[in-house]
Amino acid sequence: MKYKTQRLNIREIAPKDIAPLLRIYQKEENMRYVSNGKFDWMESELISKYENANRDYDKGIGIFAIELIENKAIIGEIGLFDSFNDFSKLEIGYIIDSDFQSKGFGKEACLGLLKYVKEKLNVQRIIARMYSKNLSSVKLSESCGMAMIGSDLTDNKELFYTYEKLL
Repeated sequence: MKYKTQRLNIREIAPKDIAPLLRIYQKEENMRYVSNGKFDWMESELISKYENANRDYDKGIGIFAIELIENKAIIGEIGLFDSFNDFSKLEIGYIIDSDFQSKGFGKEACLGLLKYVKEKLNVQRIIARMYSKNLSSVKLSESCGMAMIGSDLTDNKELFYTYEKLL
């Protein structure tokens, strides 16, 4: 386990987590603001994504399962990514299943991750990037103490914001 919050276990993804995570990835409302909005994921694609993203588990980064303590249900994922080829500056990303959104789980997972990063890793900055239309993520970033440091356009001309928290 990477860390625990009041209601959540955040831990490495195990083979038993693939089926519930795949269900999350196959819901359009969950994937609307994730990368290109793809929601027709196949199991092999998701496994490959996790294998690639989790090559640095030994360094404390990758994608982790978000599990409810009360019943062990997988409700999403949260990740730390070396998007800038600089382990002192990592990117945070997350997906919370729509059935569990607006219940404080995203904030709880993100605040726990920020605490984990500060206490366990030699990271100086956390970056979050999101589409400007993703108002829930904008609000979550701000409520976790992140500040907007810029905006830009994607290749398909969609506005996105970059938030940062110094640790």
